[in-house]
Amino acid sequence: MGRFRKILAGMIPEYSWFPLILALSFDSGVYVAARMIAGEWHHYNMESSLDKMVPFWAPAVTVYLGCYLFWAVNYILIARQDKKAVCQFFWSDFIAHVICFAIFLLFPTTNIRPALEPDGVWNQLMLWVFSVDAADNLFPSIHCMVSWFCFIGIRGRREIPLWYKLFSCMMALMVCASTLFTRQHVIIDVFGGVILAELSFYIGRRRRPRHIYERILFPKSRKGELNA
Repeated sequence: MGRFRKILAGMIPEYSWFPLILALSFDSGVYVAARMIAGEWHHYNMESSLDKMVPFWAPAVTVYLGCYLFWAVNYILIARQDKKAVCQFFWSDFIAHVICFAIFLLFPTTNIRPALEPDGVWNQLMLWVFSVDAADNLFPSIHCMVSWFCFIGIRGRREIPLWYKLFSCMMALMVCASTLFTRQHVIIDVFGGVILAELSFYIGRRRRPRHIYERILFPKSRKGELNA
C-alpha cells in the first residue's frame, strides 16, 4: 500500500508528458474531426433486439461522466512507468484511435435515444448529455475502449496492488454498462471498443511497427533501451 501511495503522489516523468498530452488531444481530435467530416452522411443503426431489452436508467450517467476522473488517474499511473512500457501503451492508444477514426468515416453509426421529460435531476443531466453529444461516432465505443485501456495498461504491473487492478477492471465494466443504460451506445459498440483496445495493445507490444513512434518520443534513448 505504501509503495502504491508513492506512485500516486509522484510526479510524471519528463519523457511521459508528450505522449500523455498527445493521447488526450488525439482522443478529442478524432471524435470532433470525424463528426465534422461525416456528420451529415448516412448513419447506420445497429441496435438489436437485445439492446431493446436493456432498460434505460438515467442515474447511470454518473458513471458515464465520472469515468473521466478514472481515465485521468490511470493514464497518469501508466505514464509513470518506464520508457518501454510508456511507449508500448501510448503507441497502442494511438493505433486504436486511428482505427476508430477510419471506422467513423467508413461506417458511420447512430442509434435511437429515448424521449425524456425534463423532470428530475437525472433526466435533466441526460438531456444535457444528449444535447452536447450527438448520436454518432458510436462504433466502436471510445468510452469503452479508453476505459478498457485503463485496465489493461496496469493489469500486468507488479507495482500496482491487486485491489486496484480489480477496481480498474470493475470500473471499466461499469462504464461499458453505463453506455448501454444511458442509450449512448448499443451492445456491439461496447464489444467493438473492448476488442479494439485488446487488439491495439497486442500490436503495440510488437517491436517492429513501434520503432518509428519510439524514435519520435525518445530520440536520445540509448541503443537497446527500448527493445522488446
